[in-house]
Amino acid sequence: MRGATHAKWAACAVTVALAATACGGGGSGSGDGSGVVRSSWGDPQNPVEPANTNEVQGGKVLDMLFRGLKKYDPKTGEAKDFIAEKIETTDSQNFTVTLKDGWEFSNGEKVTAKSFVDAWNYGAHVDSKQNNAPFFSNIKGYDEVHPESGAAKAKTMSGLVVKDDKTFTVALQDKFSTYPETLGYQAFMPLPKSFFDDHDGWLSKPVGNGPYTVESYAKGSEMKLRAWDGYKGDDKAQNDGVDLKVYTDNNTAYTDLMAGNLDLVDDVPAQQLKNVKNDLGDRYINQPALIIQTLVFPMYDKNWSKAGMEKVRRGVSMAINREEITKGIFQETRTPAKDWTSPALGDKGGYKDMCGDACKYDPDEAKKLVAEGGGLPGGKVTISSNVDTGSHRVWMDAVCNSINNALGKGSCTVNPIGTFADFKNQLGAYKFTGPFRSGWQADYPLIQNFLQPLYYKNASSNYGKFDNKEFNDLVDKANQEADQAKAVTDFQNAQKILAEQMPAIPLWYQNGSAGYSENVSDVSLNQFSVPVYDQIKVN
Repeated sequence: MRGATHAKWAACAVTVALAATACGGGGSGSGDGSGVVRSSWGDPQNPVEPANTNEVQGGKVLDMLFRGLKKYDPKTGEAKDFIAEKIETTDSQNFTVTLKDGWEFSNGEKVTAKSFVDAWNYGAHVDSKQNNAPFFSNIKGYDEVHPESGAAKAKTMSGLVVKDDKTFTVALQDKFSTYPETLGYQAFMPLPKSFFDDHDGWLSKPVGNGPYTVESYAKGSEMKLRAWDGYKGDDKAQNDGVDLKVYTDNNTAYTDLMAGNLDLVDDVPAQQLKNVKNDLGDRYINQPALIIQTLVFPMYDKNWSKAGMEKVRRGVSMAINREEITKGIFQETRTPAKDWTSPALGDKGGYKDMCGDACKYDPDEAKKLVAEGGGLPGGKVTISSNVDTGSHRVWMDAVCNSINNALGKGSCTVNPIGTFADFKNQLGAYKFTGPFRSGWQADYPLIQNFLQPLYYKNASSNYGKFDNKEFNDLVDKANQEADQAKAVTDFQNAQKILAEQMPAIPLWYQNGSAGYSENVSDVSLNQFSVPVYDQIKVN
């Protein structure tokens, strides 16, 4: 998915929630003097709640509603203590978390150690049916609350203990040296008592501890967020609010931006890339991000997972001309992938060419490998993706054309799915019989996050159901390694398994792109390509 929490001190010392006047009395993003930023958006798959949201659109809302133990620097991605005063350990397995004073939820409840522990236990419990439950799987007692089958044997995880209002401890099942750096991810946000007392009511109007509150949400239309004047953080909103407007076609959003009906589009459509610099000038943002696009094979389908099919999967990868597609369609906003992570990690973070020849266009070798592996199941490969955002139909057609050119006419077809929500529902139901798009936006800037959630057995976003013991063991070894350089090497070795088995085809790394109107300023994207909404000023 998806994103993290970011911001900076606001220009106005106090921003009144739902106020009608902007800071400084300039123009208005919404056109009515309110100082509200109007931004394009897509409906989340599920109601917005920390442990159940694992996609970008819902993550944008959580970015504004919540603050956690850690906060990721919007420029560097560094995990810095935020609500945590300190997180201490002597063995990389048992951690003591101490909270800062003064934090509250927007309904007046205090943020305490219990706010975190109750939220994590809820997120982990099998009865809660939360998408992000596996993020708690390394805590002792997780197996008791979330068994692989059958009913839970406990209500809470034994590894979480509240010591007092400001302190709680976390005991992990194994050593995990970089565990504190994961705690800025949204699954680990605190929850107020009202979440548990009236869950349905909370879902209809979420209450958090971040710089914004939800004023209203009309599914399929718009969510209105307003700056919270009681927010205690040093990153108060610099605007009066953000209206997230739902678009099923980002070309329409771009047209509205150019017409002055929108202030921010954070996904410039491929069709407009040739015009965007002339249209927007320095109001166009194009920067590297912690994002990779892949095609995932349904390893739960015996046609794709039987012996010998690794050659077919590798052959399909080598039939894709990444250089031609990224240059022809994406106009410098994509880079051909050479591994399963992101260049934004840097060399020390583990980025390295781990895919080798398997990610290079070689139609002759592609055809040979597919034949040696027994051929494409049913004689063709069908690529699936949602087509409501991200110019996905354009690149799907280009990828299929490339495969058809390499393997023969009729070797590839596309399966366009109207909405992201429908696409995600089909992913979760494991219905696909051919490769499907996976756009992975890191939860936190660690190489582990590009590998474990996607390819580890039963991981939260392992929608292809890949399961390889050698890969799993290398990930476990890396997580327990106290030496960061050695851990990175272990993760790179795990990628060698991916290169051999090709459960997912790396396509390209994605830049964050956005365009904004003259009505707003101080617009930026964080390393996860999410707008830093609370830094935006309305002119």
